[in-house]
Amino acid sequence: QLQFVESGGGLVQPGGSLRISCVPSGFNVENYAIAWFRQAPGKEHEGVSCINGGDRATYYADSVKGRFTISTDNSKNTVYLQMNDLKPEDTATYYCAADLGVYRLCILWRADYWGRGTLVAVSS
Repeated sequence: QLQFVESGGGLVQPGGSLRISCVPSGFNVENYAIAWFRQAPGKEHEGVSCINGGDRATYYADSVKGRFTISTDNSKNTVYLQMNDLKPEDTATYYCAADLGVYRLCILWRADYWGRGTLVAVSS
C-alpha cells in the first residue's frame, strides 16, 4: 500500500500563493506518476495536477492551468504543488496519490491510495 504525508496547507486570501508538499513513504517519486487531487466539502475527488516522475511530463486540470505548478525534488523525494492566484473555489483538502501507470493516473485521474491530505482555505 502506497503512503504519503501531505503538508503546507493553510488559510490564504484570494490572489495569494501557497506551496504544498507530498512526501511518499516506501518508494521513490522518480519511479512513479504522482498526482495532486482535491476534495471540497460535498464533492468528489478532483484531479488537479500530475507529474511523471521519470520524464517529468506534467498534466493539469483546466481549472488550474496557468496558476498551479507541480514539481519534484528527487533529492528530497518530495512532490510540490505551487499554487498562485488562489481563488475561493480552490478551497479543498488536497491529497497526494501515485501510480505506476501515467495514463491511469494523469489522464484518467484514477487512484487507489491517498494520503490524509492538507487543507487549503481561500478566503478574505
